[in-house]
Amino acid sequence: NAPLSREQWAQLAQRMSWQTLRMNLNTLARHDVFENATLAASVAQRLADRAQVRQSWVYPYQLLSAWSNLQCSVPQVIREALAQAMEYALENIPPFRGNVVVCPDVSGSMKSSITGYRKGATSKIRCVDVAGLIAAAVLRNHPQARVLPFECDVVDVQLDARQSVMHNAQKLAAVGGGSTNCSAPLRRLLNERARVDLVIMVSDNESWVDKSRHGSTATMECWIELKKRNPQARLVCIDLLPYGTTQAAERSDILNVGGFSDEVFTVIDNFVNGRYGSAHWLEEIEAVTL
Repeated sequence: NAPLSREQWAQLAQRMSWQTLRMNLNTLARHDVFENATLAASVAQRLADRAQVRQSWVYPYQLLSAWSNLQCSVPQVIREALAQAMEYALENIPPFRGNVVVCPDVSGSMKSSITGYRKGATSKIRCVDVAGLIAAAVLRNHPQARVLPFECDVVDVQLDARQSVMHNAQKLAAVGGGSTNCSAPLRRLLNERARVDLVIMVSDNESWVDKSRHGSTATMECWIELKKRNPQARLVCIDLLPYGTTQAAERSDILNVGGFSDEVFTVIDNFVNGRYGSAHWLEEIEAVTL
């Protein structure tokens, strides 16, 4: 069979479902479809159509994956359309109430792939990209939330809730790179005598092992102190690459989540609103098919 011509690929681009279009942007670029500026604009318009985004049930992580894997031949108008689609996809994420703090790990180990190493199938998306996505997504739906990135200490980064999620996620992923001290953001909150209702920590679990001589982690010790001023507070610990250890013991106010998918936001919402029982270790969340 003869290969499809550029004109035939152009026709396909106009007929594909929204999800199929998202997954074939590089293919269309390889067949020079986007050299036609009018067609490129038409594809971008479809990608950024709020109704089609909502109808397709696309998840933020799927859009991050598509955006991260775009080849340089894909025009800027398509990249901007995916960023806009991300904003619409976030409308399905439940907002969190009260004083919310997100603590994304930006240490050196977070530069590893979110899938770990898989021969021939290692994702280009890094743990730090996902941590940035989670923080930026929470900030988008809860502009008053605080974001405290950390490595060996808290890294001061100013994020603008009015900026796109892609912009803020990229900004977070660009900082850090040192060793990891998971208790650093909690210690910052303690020193500030901060009021908190929900703390979300996101890491690859590489250094939850800062044990004190009494056996508990420094993270856990800081949390116990923080609870004295904030008895209603809850802690969610997302271990992107779970290794079987946790930085905080199972308690009614602590949720440990191993792995990541877009469902993690619903899991957190259920926990915060008391739709789970007491201590929980959620087994690794199966990743959404990309």
